[in-house]
Amino acid sequence: TPCEHSFPTRRSSDLVKMKNDTLLQKLRKIVQPIAEKNNCELYHLEYVKEAGENFLRIYIDSSNGISLEDCEKTSRAVSEILDVEDLIKDSYCLEVSSPGIERILYDDNHLKKYIGQNVLVNLNSLYEGTKKIEGNLLGFSDVQIEIQYEGNDISVPKEKISIVSLKPVL
Repeated sequence: TPCEHSFPTRRSSDLVKMKNDTLLQKLRKIVQPIAEKNNCELYHLEYVKEAGENFLRIYIDSSNGISLEDCEKTSRAVSEILDVEDLIKDSYCLEVSSPGIERILYDDNHLKKYIGQNVLVNLNSLYEGTKKIEGNLLGFSDVQIEIQYEGNDISVPKEKISIVSLKPVL
């Protein structure tokens, strides 16, 4: 008989993550050349479920900025290929946009690109009495990032970080 309550086990959530990672790798191989053909770079992509809807979000960037036309061209080209390849079985909404001025820094390549810039670090637990640190990104390693915060150079363990984003000084 079926259980009234079922909770995802670590194993099933790991399988979902592996399946999603494999899907994202396949999508990157499709989207990367399309972005490059449009003189853009693939900044980030994600496939997420929000409020019961699936979203494939593609963030493109360029040193000249991103126009609506860049997003439209990329969206049309990706749609055409995904309609043929049929990688995503569920219905989904495709969104193509710029990562924005206060962009999230998702990986070490992003961190490297923005060393010397002002960032906002959101923490998943208190560190030095705060859950948000804003300062100049000085550097990073595999386990921490270094920030100049309130006149002091501090190292924040990556395990304590939930999100790092650019925080331009206007």
